[in-house]
Amino acid sequence: MNLRPKLFDRKSNTRIIHDDLQASESLAEELLSYTSNLLSRPIVFVCIGTDRSTGDSLGPLVGTLLEEKKINSFHVYGTLDEPIHAVNLEEKLVEISAKHHDPYIIGIDACLGRLKSVGVIQVGDGPVRPGAGVNKELPAVGNIHITGIVNVSGFMEFFVLQNTRLNLVMKMAKTISNGIYQASLLHPKNRWQELNQDKEHKHTN
Repeated sequence: MNLRPKLFDRKSNTRIIHDDLQASESLAEELLSYTSNLLSRPIVFVCIGTDRSTGDSLGPLVGTLLEEKKINSFHVYGTLDEPIHAVNLEEKLVEISAKHHDPYIIGIDACLGRLKSVGVIQVGDGPVRPGAGVNKELPAVGNIHITGIVNVSGFMEFFVLQNTRLNLVMKMAKTISNGIYQASLLHPKNRWQELNQDKEHKHTN
């Protein structure tokens, strides 16, 4: 959970209202604008959070929904079964770096913000900083980030997180996962992999 959305330059953020009719499509377009030229680099989504806190469950919910969709062109880490959080974050990042050469990482996390921004999904340059709100020195995650503003910041923030409505978090997670899924279908990497598979199939026959 990143409790400080001001760590990002607002000018570089795209803001998408989660229940807008075109929210998933807008998110897909934004992701493609960042990743369409990445054919050889693995694209890795790191979904940060824990199901022990309703407000902080956005990341692992997104990861679980993506896992169910069985996306081939992107790699996903952080689910309800295997969450990535403050305790194991550094270990997981080492694991990802060992498994993928020069990965392009997209960090996904929940955050708190202004009342009028609750329900907004932000996409922008730079990493998420999951330890910023709990005064922990944790590594920043991502070449770019996707964050969802799940509740209001400024007062008793951990209590606010615990009492965030799961209904909102789930709706935001569905929008984000649908957007990522749409981006995976349209990504040139998907077609590139299909062509390589066709070549291998013809060669074996």
